[in-house]
Amino acid sequence: MRYIMRGVLTVRLLSVIAVFSIISGYWLSIDSPPTSEEEDEEAFSQLIMADSPESQDGDSEDGQGSGSGYDDSEREAGYSRSESDLSNNLIVGGASTLGSLLMGSALLEYVRVTVLMALFSPLLANIKSTRDDLLTRGRILGYLEANAGIHFSALRDALGLANGVTAYHLQILESKNQIISWRDGKLRRYAISSLSREEIGRIKNPIVGTRLAILDVLSDSGSLGLSGTEIRKKILISRQLLSHHLSELRKADVIEPSSERKRPNWRLSSMGKEILDNSRKLSISEAAN
Repeated sequence: MRYIMRGVLTVRLLSVIAVFSIISGYWLSIDSPPTSEEEDEEAFSQLIMADSPESQDGDSEDGQGSGSGYDDSEREAGYSRSESDLSNNLIVGGASTLGSLLMGSALLEYVRVTVLMALFSPLLANIKSTRDDLLTRGRILGYLEANAGIHFSALRDALGLANGVTAYHLQILESKNQIISWRDGKLRRYAISSLSREEIGRIKNPIVGTRLAILDVLSDSGSLGLSGTEIRKKILISRQLLSHHLSELRKADVIEPSSERKRPNWRLSSMGKEILDNSRKLSISEAAN
């Protein structure tokens, strides 16, 4: 939760700076508009006149009046250009920051959750809590209890809630220590906080991909298990890759040898059966959404 709040504060700070930069750049562009083409032509004409013989004679008689007048106009034009450049830089910088936040929200779910909590939660927090809010949080808790480890988008779609509403209620529940969340690659996953440490550890590391396929195959073999050759033929992977996955599953106590032979058959351990059940449930619930 501490890391989420840091992210929320960072997003709010960047958003405020970006909006302030855009507004400041806009007002600067109004107060000091860029030099027009007519002003540029006038300045060029003054330069030609300053270099002409008549102008030089006039300068000898009247002092350096004409030259100083041109210098003043040149300085004013340069000042206008510098202000115009500053206003453009402020607008571009602010727009780029907002664009980066939007792009990150579109590509990464954990960024989207942070942005929603930062920008929409304050708006919803000002609305008085109603009975519907309590029912919504109850639905979220019930769904997380049955689908521990589900990610934000799948939870939102399963309950038919809007992005901002989902982020708001999840933030409230997590601030009350009723749920926990963690980052999983591009996703953010959630579970109820009443789970044991062992259960949370298994949920945070679900079996997916090839290893889930290995567990599926072993679950059908019962206590006798299967040899490495039989597993390899069923899931069609190389011997080296299968050896690597079996070694990692063995280290995690997910599988165990079914005999004391040098090349034993492999079967699911009791922990492996629980992890397989959790991984199946999670895969099914997320695939349905």
